[in-house]
Amino acid sequence: MATEETKDVSAAFTEGDSDLALTGAGNVIIQWLGGLLACIPIFFASEIHLIMGWQIFTEQGMALALGIALAIIFIKSPFKMGAQKTTVPFYDALLAALGLAAGGYLSYRYPALQEELFRLRSEAAIIGAILIPMTVEAIRRTAGWSLTSILLVFIFYALWGHHIPGLFQARDTSLEYLSSTIVADSVAILGLPLTIVVVVVLPFVFFGQLLMKGGASDWFTNIATASIGRSRGGSAKIAVLASGLFGAISGSAVSNVASTGLITIPLMKRSGYEPKVAGAFEAVASTGGQIMPPIMGAAAFLMAELLEIGYTEVVVAAIIPAFLYYVAVFIYADLEAARKNILPVPEELIPPLALTVRQGWFFIVPFGVLIFALFVLNRAPETAALWSGGMVVVMNWVFSYKGSRIKPLQIIHAVRDTGIRGGSEIVIIGAMAGIIIGILGATGLGEALTQALVTVGEGNLALLLILTAIICIVLGMGMPTTAIYLLVSIIAAPPLVKLGINPLAAHMYVFYFGIVSLITPPVAIASFVAANLAGAGPMETAVTAVRLGWTALVVPVMFILSPNLIMQGAWPDIAMAFVTAVAGVWVTTCGIQGYFVRPLGFVWRTGFIVGGIMLLIPSEAFPNAIYVEITGIALTAILVGREMLAKRRLSPA
Repeated sequence: MATEETKDVSAAFTEGDSDLALTGAGNVIIQWLGGLLACIPIFFASEIHLIMGWQIFTEQGMALALGIALAIIFIKSPFKMGAQKTTVPFYDALLAALGLAAGGYLSYRYPALQEELFRLRSEAAIIGAILIPMTVEAIRRTAGWSLTSILLVFIFYALWGHHIPGLFQARDTSLEYLSSTIVADSVAILGLPLTIVVVVVLPFVFFGQLLMKGGASDWFTNIATASIGRSRGGSAKIAVLASGLFGAISGSAVSNVASTGLITIPLMKRSGYEPKVAGAFEAVASTGGQIMPPIMGAAAFLMAELLEIGYTEVVVAAIIPAFLYYVAVFIYADLEAARKNILPVPEELIPPLALTVRQGWFFIVPFGVLIFALFVLNRAPETAALWSGGMVVVMNWVFSYKGSRIKPLQIIHAVRDTGIRGGSEIVIIGAMAGIIIGILGATGLGEALTQALVTVGEGNLALLLILTAIICIVLGMGMPTTAIYLLVSIIAAPPLVKLGINPLAAHMYVFYFGIVSLITPPVAIASFVAANLAGAGPMETAVTAVRLGWTALVVPVMFILSPNLIMQGAWPDIAMAFVTAVAGVWVTTCGIQGYFVRPLGFVWRTGFIVGGIMLLIPSEAFPNAIYVEITGIALTAILVGREMLAKRRLSPA
C-alpha cells in the first residue's frame, strides 16, 4: 500500500495538467525542481525555522531558489526563443547542473562569505562569474532581448563606465570586486527584490494556483454572468468583472488573458462586439486586475516594503484610481453596446444567480481570511497567503464545487506549477533587479541618474513626468506585475521623490505606467495575446485597449499634482476630488466613445472630453485650479443638459 501511495505522489510531478512539451528524464526533473522551488517560500511563510529556532539566513534560501530557477529555465526554455523544446540538449543539461550547483554552494557558503568577505573575495567572485552570466542568459530565454539589453547596458557600464567623463563617470572598481559584491552583498542579487519575489510573491502564486485547481476562475465568470449578463453589453461587463477579479490574484495580466479570455472573448464576439474590441476589453480588464486592491498582483506588499509604510496605507491609496479605471471600462462597454445595439447575453447562457452563489460562495472565505490576517492580526503577507491557500483546500473539501473536490494530487500539482509556470521567471527577474541595484550602488550610477533627472525636473516637472512615463513603459514591456514594479521603483521613482513629490504618489505613478505597458504599443503583450484569441489585428487591438484604459494614462498625473486621489489629504478634499473625478471619467469616456444618449458629433465629442478632463483636475493641483474645475462643471452641465433635452424631444418618436 505504501508503495502505491509513493507512486501516486511521484506521478503528480509528471502527470496532470502540465503543458510542457518535454519528454523523458528532463520532464521528470523539471517537475521536481518546480516543486522544490515552491517549497522554499512555503517554508519561510510557515515560519518553521523561527518556531524551531534554526539559524538560517534569508539569503541562503534566496541563493538556493536562484539556483533552482536557473536549472528550471535551462531545462525547459530552448536556446532559440519561440522554438518548441521536447528534449534537453547536453549543453543545457550542463548549464542547469552548473546553475543548481552554484546556487546551492552559495547558499551553503553565504554565512562565511558574509562574515569574511574581504578574505574570501576571490571565492565569491568565482561564484559571481558563474551566476551573473547565467542570469543574463536566463533573462534572454524567458523575457527576450529587450530586457536583456537593459541588463547588459548596466553590466557594461559597471565594467567600463569609469572611462565616461562627466556626471555619469563610474567608480573605477576591479572585476573581482564587482563580481563578489553582486553575489555576496545583501543589497545586490540576493537582496530585497529577490527576497520579496520568493518570500512574498510566490505564496500568492501558490494561492492563485489552488484557487484555479478548485474551480474559482469558473465561479468568478459564472457569478459575473449571473449578476450582469442581462444588462446592455453584458458580455463585455462579464469579461471586465471576471478578469479583473481573477487578475488581481494571478499577478500576470498575460496569463489571465490566456485563461479567462478563452471564455469571455468568444462570448463578446457572439454578442456582437468586434473582434478587436472584444480582445481589448479582455486585455484591459486583466491588466486592471494588477492595480486592484487588496492584492494588486502582490505589488502592494512590495510597495509597502520599499516605502517602509503600512500595507493598509498602500491598499487605501489604490482604491480610488482602480475604481476610476473600471468605471471608465464599464461605461465604455455600456456605450459601445448602445451605439452598436448589442443585446444582453442570451438567457440560456446565464446561470441562475442563487444557484451560482450556492455552488461557490465559499470561495469568498479565503479572501476574508487573507484580509483578516493582514489587517486584524497584522501577519506577514506571505503567512496570510499561506493561510488563505489552506482555507481554499479546507472549504473545497467541506463544501465541494459542483460536486468536485480538490484531490491531494492536485495540491501537489499546485505546488509544482507554482515553481514552473511563471515562478522561475519571476525569480530570475528578481535576481536581475538585484544585479542592477548592486551596480547602481557600486558604481554610483544611482546617484548620477537621480541627479540628472532631478535637474530636468527642477526646470520642467511636466517634462520629467513624460520622461518617467516613457521609461516605465519601456522597462515594463512584457513582464509580470511584480517584476515591472521592482524595476520602475528602482530606476524611475527616486528622482520624483527627490523633487519633493509624495513618495507614495511617486511609486504609484511609476507602477501605473509600468503596468500600462502591457496594453500600450509597441510591445503591448496583453493586447497581442488577446488579439490572437479574438482573431483580430494585434496593433488595432492595442490601440483600442489604450482608448478603453485611458484613465491609467491620465489619473496618475492627477495624483502627482494632488495626492487627494490616493487618499492623501483632508477628507473633505478627498471626497470632492473623488466625486468630480468620477464625473470627469464618465463625461470623458462619453467623448472618447462618441456617444452619450445618442451619437455625438466632433464638436460635442471634443466638448465632452475637455469638460471631463477639467473635472478630473483636483482643485489643489495648482494655484486657482478650483476655477478650472468650476468651469468644467459648468461646461459639463451645459453639454449633458443639451443631450438630455434632445433625448426628451426624440423619445416620443
